[in-house]
Amino acid sequence: MSLDTPPILNAVDEARRQADICNACRYCEGYCDVFPAMFRERAFSDADITQLANLCHNCRGCYYACQYTEPHHFALNLPAALAEVRAESWERYAWPAPAGGLFHRSGVAVAAALVVGIALLLLFVRGMGPTVGDGFYAYLSHAVMVAIFAPAFLFPVMALAMGVRRYWRDVGGGPVRWRDLREAGRRTANMRNLAGGGDGCNFEEGDRFTGARRYAHQATLLGFLLCFASTSSGTVLHYLFDMKAPYGFFSLPKLLGVPGGILLTVGAFWLAWLKTKADPALGASGRWGGEMAFVLLLGATGLTGLALYAATGTALVESLLVLHLGTVLTLFLLIPYSKMAHGAYRYAALVRDAAVRG
Repeated sequence: MSLDTPPILNAVDEARRQADICNACRYCEGYCDVFPAMFRERAFSDADITQLANLCHNCRGCYYACQYTEPHHFALNLPAALAEVRAESWERYAWPAPAGGLFHRSGVAVAAALVVGIALLLLFVRGMGPTVGDGFYAYLSHAVMVAIFAPAFLFPVMALAMGVRRYWRDVGGGPVRWRDLREAGRRTANMRNLAGGGDGCNFEEGDRFTGARRYAHQATLLGFLLCFASTSSGTVLHYLFDMKAPYGFFSLPKLLGVPGGILLTVGAFWLAWLKTKADPALGASGRWGGEMAFVLLLGATGLTGLALYAATGTALVESLLVLHLGTVLTLFLLIPYSKMAHGAYRYAALVRDAAVRG
């Protein structure tokens, strides 16, 4: 075998080969959390590689700093190697298992079919009989929405919890301590791992440092959390205080939901634009379409929600309502099987890392 051509290995073995070389070099010691975790080991089990892969945020700074990338015969590309392992781990831990790889293989088609199909189904339900209520409930009753969305929310939460449980068991996670949860939460909030060695990420600008991906991630995460808080506050007002929708602009659901929708839309489409500028060879290139579909679905969720709010009182409400609800329901159903799952697995990896650090 030529020295210029590394042997063809499976994803975990290839990542292990590269981790062994990185562990001998240690040039990237000041970069993200992957490298301190890597340098604590002398040999890497499959579980160790899976943990490192889920710690990696694919900022790509290590690739541009590395002296052993091609054309060197070591041919290191650690971001891509870990991305492949990471994506495979999400498929492996997915529950139920047959659904694990479906979205990654045909993300755009699956998402579009679900949005359209669910929207048409809601239109059919709408046409089955009169509804009673104000605002959106004049089109779909509160009881119908609860009957549809409660199981659609609870099932993905259960499925994702099953997957994370499998991950935690495989990587040797022990009893969870509050301080580890808090430390992982801090690192999730400030997204330090998207800052590389401190100057920013190399995701979309090659060897140039930039904080754009970090800021877009933070906008998307904050927007999603605000939208979730908006829905939760509306549920509390409805059931505990007998205050039923529609709510005015200065109500808690709107004060949380409108900024949340704006941040979610801007952040998600910003991430999608940055992804078009990134080198696909430094990620899981075979899953690029599924990842892009997930980001666009997030953006569409925020955008259709804002459009629906802007159309209040017009003839467009019914069409926009079923489109928005179809988009939201699709997002929920795909959470355990799309890149949306990365939030749960990366948080679990950060908790595990915090526990090992002590």
